[in-house]
Amino acid sequence: MATNRTFTMIKPDAVQSGYIGAILEKICSSGFRIVAMKYTRLSTEKAGQFYAVHSSRPFYGELVDFMSSGPIVAAILEKENAVEDFRKLIGATDPSKAEPGTIRALYARNVGENAVHGSDSDENAAIEGSFFFAGTDIF
Repeated sequence: MATNRTFTMIKPDAVQSGYIGAILEKICSSGFRIVAMKYTRLSTEKAGQFYAVHSSRPFYGELVDFMSSGPIVAAILEKENAVEDFRKLIGATDPSKAEPGTIRALYARNVGENAVHGSDSDENAAIEGSFFFAGTDIF
């Protein structure tokens, strides 16, 4: 059963490029409500923990280095059918294959520096959101 919350991160490439405001505007104008948000930086250890599911993949070390290379914006978003609708809004992981107007088509540099993270399931949205936010931080 679908829930009404998902998790996102605006990644270091998009933060460095000054796209935080534009991405948040796109999220909000698409009907999502921000229920928790923070501007922070992941340590190498924390990035490794967050992406532990990919630890056996060849890109894991590069991913951890990238995600700990600069500040990020973490957020929990709320909307009916949140996970599926947000995945559509962000577009394909490879921005050259993303639909025009999606966040990645507009703001991502390449497959590795793809501007935003979006949860791929309701279960992962809950896990990822709780990685960054205590219950008292969610409104």
